[in-house]
Amino acid sequence: MLWGKKSEKEKEGKLSGVVEIPTPVQNYLASEKKIDPEIVKLLKAVVLSTSEAEELKIRIFDNSDALARGITVKNWNSLDENPDLILWEGLFDKKSKSVKLEERKKFIWDIPLLSQDEIQSKIESLSEPGSTIFFYMARGGKYGGPLGMGAAVVELNPNWPGKKQKKYIVYMANVVDMQPVGKGDKIFDSDKSKDIARWIKDAHHKRLY
Repeated sequence: MLWGKKSEKEKEGKLSGVVEIPTPVQNYLASEKKIDPEIVKLLKAVVLSTSEAEELKIRIFDNSDALARGITVKNWNSLDENPDLILWEGLFDKKSKSVKLEERKKFIWDIPLLSQDEIQSKIESLSEPGSTIFFYMARGGKYGGPLGMGAAVVELNPNWPGKKQKKYIVYMANVVDMQPVGKGDKIFDSDKSKDIARWIKDAHHKRLY
């Protein structure tokens, strides 16, 4: 930990629930870490008071990543139990507005966004039955990944060609450590790569949640 072993006073420090990142800390992440301010606003924090009245210990995490892992973050102690969720931790002085953070895990958010034609081309490149390709999503029913809402996984149907079999099967999956967690849940199947690419592109855009 940044501050070493907790003292008894620190253990008795006041725990917050999950909160918005304080504005000075948001500004620090945007200016010093070069993260899009709109993306910074999507991250969450837990804080712990110290013996210094104006000083807070702070941990920053991505709640979408927590949801993808099936973890509910309630307070500071939740991240003691799940340190892989911590992106940065450090100190924030409410009076001076000074911020000191150390990176605990690389936060990947700035990825190239594909056009519909590029998505279609990648889908059509699938050649082995059962092979898959995935695309990060910014909307949908899953979580995690750089766009926040999991990934669409497209599979070349292992039973195609066959009677009443569509060429492609589309799934939605949670994303952990940049990879889909399995294939996820089946959404639909189709013979038309263009239709699939259009559906994916509708939710393959800048992160919103």
